[in-house]
Amino acid sequence: MSGSNEPPTGAGSLDDALGAALADTVRGTGASTGGLYLIEDAEPVLRLVALCGLPLAFSSPWRRLPLTAPVPVADAIRDDRLVRIASQDEMARRYPRIAAVLPYPFALTAVPVTGLRRSWGALVLMWPAMRPRPLTPRESDHITFVARRMARLLDDATRPPFLPEQPRVVPVEAAYHPVQTGLAAADYLERLPEGALALDLEGRIVFATATAARLLGRSADRLLGTRPWQSLPWLDDPVYEDHYRTAVVSRSPVSFSAIRPPDLRLTFQLHPDASGISVRVLPGGEPADGPPASADARPARAAPTGRLYQLVHLAAALTETVTVRDLVALIAHQILPAFGAQGLVLSSAEAGRLKITGSHGYPADVIERLDALSLDTDLTPAGQVVASGTPAFFAHPAEMTASYPRAPRISGKQAWAFLPLIISGRPVGCCILSYDRPHAFTADERAVLTSLSGLIAQALDRARLYDAQHRLVDELQRALLPRALPRLPGLDVAARSMPAGHGIEVGGDFFDVLRLNDTTAAAVVGDVEGHSVAAAALMGQVRIAVHAHATAGATPEEVLVRTNRLLADLDSDLLVSCLYAHLDLARHQVSFASAGHVPPLLRPTGRPGGVLEVEPGPLLGVGTAARYPVTTAPLLPGTTLALYTDGLVELPGTDATHTTARLAAHLDGADDQDLERLIDRLVRHTAPSGRHIDDITVLLLRTTRTPDGQR
Repeated sequence: MSGSNEPPTGAGSLDDALGAALADTVRGTGASTGGLYLIEDAEPVLRLVALCGLPLAFSSPWRRLPLTAPVPVADAIRDDRLVRIASQDEMARRYPRIAAVLPYPFALTAVPVTGLRRSWGALVLMWPAMRPRPLTPRESDHITFVARRMARLLDDATRPPFLPEQPRVVPVEAAYHPVQTGLAAADYLERLPEGALALDLEGRIVFATATAARLLGRSADRLLGTRPWQSLPWLDDPVYEDHYRTAVVSRSPVSFSAIRPPDLRLTFQLHPDASGISVRVLPGGEPADGPPASADARPARAAPTGRLYQLVHLAAALTETVTVRDLVALIAHQILPAFGAQGLVLSSAEAGRLKITGSHGYPADVIERLDALSLDTDLTPAGQVVASGTPAFFAHPAEMTASYPRAPRISGKQAWAFLPLIISGRPVGCCILSYDRPHAFTADERAVLTSLSGLIAQALDRARLYDAQHRLVDELQRALLPRALPRLPGLDVAARSMPAGHGIEVGGDFFDVLRLNDTTAAAVVGDVEGHSVAAAALMGQVRIAVHAHATAGATPEEVLVRTNRLLADLDSDLLVSCLYAHLDLARHQVSFASAGHVPPLLRPTGRPGGVLEVEPGPLLGVGTAARYPVTTAPLLPGTTLALYTDGLVELPGTDATHTTARLAAHLDGADDQDLERLIDRLVRHTAPSGRHIDDITVLLLRTTRTPDGQR
């Protein structure tokens, strides 16, 4: 999908149609907020492309989300279902990171936007906390209908959708009174003893009565177009800004008190709707929420509320990164935009050098020149920053040139933040954020970036350890599976084994294809219970045992019986499922023996595919007296046979029998399809988003001709 800053020619009509559908859904369901996320295939991440009902600034922590993020929109896409969060308490239980960043009462629904060929993204809607009831079936149907309508628009588009860096703000039409009525209302408000303000959803004052200006101590012309916490120093506190955020997100009335210096207590009553916020300003009220302001001395400016919530969000996200690649992607897609930066260099300290482990926004030749610099380098401040443990900020190339004259010429950047990555006094590396233009770092930016550097250091240390362990696990996994599949006349073979998502434990799936002689072959797929080194070791032993018994001429039943005895001799606590197939290409016949394994799929040429019912025996390792019945089926030229493990069909919340039957239908029309592409098709049916919770192994076999060369 397009990810440039400029939309391609002709993109407007699709954007307009999607925006109109989003606004229609917000109006039709009574939602206060709506957003459309689309999948950016290159990463893959979710990007917020359209937003209505919320200020743009509120969206900064949510503009780009990994597909694996623990958020409702990603879960809706992964599970291909509507996700509903009815209350703030439910949000805190199911999605604590979101509850920490948006601690406001609201309800939320996320529904996938799934087309005929792929999943495009998801639609997200939010409702005010005061909503008295859950969604009605009619409203749910309306949301699902609009999501399908969006999917059809995307399916039918002649080019990929444009993915902007910032979401497009879609207005939701609101009813306004005629001008004459509005003027009468203004006159009415001016006669009241209380003050009245009107804010837009961005928090700017768009209307102020003379009484409000008098109570606030500032003329109306100096208030209009400003935000209260910016134009009134005594309201410049995150506590007061948070009241505004609460009103916007929850659409609920909010009341608080503040003291205008030196001692005038004012009560503010906020009444929000889809077009803005009406504010009543009354003298007197309860004790103020914030500290009393001094007329002589203004307290030091605190970080804006949005920045504080952003820090909470980024800190939570950093704790969930697993690999170094995950960490680099998180910094590039969430931390850089949050601070307006464009470039990233992440280095780890190894053997006295700074080894670059990830970068963003730099050409390859620059990264090559900066890689593996010694810690005592005078080319950039990175080594000094790591050695001293003190961050360094350069707002302009002149500041950098004063101490490091060569550094600005290398990258062409205009401002830099060098953050040391230190854990318990031990240097882990350095994180560099850079800017394409000069950038003055505010005090709160420096404070937040310094705080983040400690969290980035811990995340980098964990990720490096994980990557090292994962490499060892991957090498072990590869060593236990066949390096190549044999070539047999009259038989095409393809196989794939995919461990489940993240994790450093070895999967228990295994497969093998054995050439027994010129006209016979054996195929086996199995699954050892659990994910551990013990499971991997047992998997290797079972695979070797099957190989030895099969090549020695044992029948399918004898292969499983003898392998079962081996498990008894090993005294293992783990159980193994296994499906063994003996293929006789001369007689056009296949014989199966199953040890509690999922049934194979068979697709004869020119006929519909289906599930082949194989009478199963007990799992390997249950008992030494087990017997394994043999099931025989025809294997004519052009037949496609699929053996697989349960990770392909056993999905949470689904019936494995129905899933298997639907999977068999995907073999239809695949007579001439490449087997590797057919595996892609089967796996995509199970995991359309690319995520799967269990190991998946697929082994496909197709008879092409008889051994003597006749079709």
